Amino acid sequence: MADCEMLSKCGFFKKFSDSFEAACRGLINQYCRGPKQTQCKRKEYRAKNGTAPPDDMLPAGHMFKG
Repeated sequence: MADCEMLSKCGFFKKFSDSFEAACRGLINQYCRGPKQTQCKRKEYRAKNGTAPPDDMLPAGHMFKG
């Protein structure tokens, strides 16, 4: 499967792609590089609002609290 077409613009990916935290790695593997790309709430937010979501918004739609 190809990577998400939004990776170069995605604040979440840019901020957390080098993270060693298991949760972040799992989300990236599922949403950014895997089978859940069409379920990404960040893409949905961008389409609905015309702007990028906050960088701390996870692909599942929740805000990262770290």
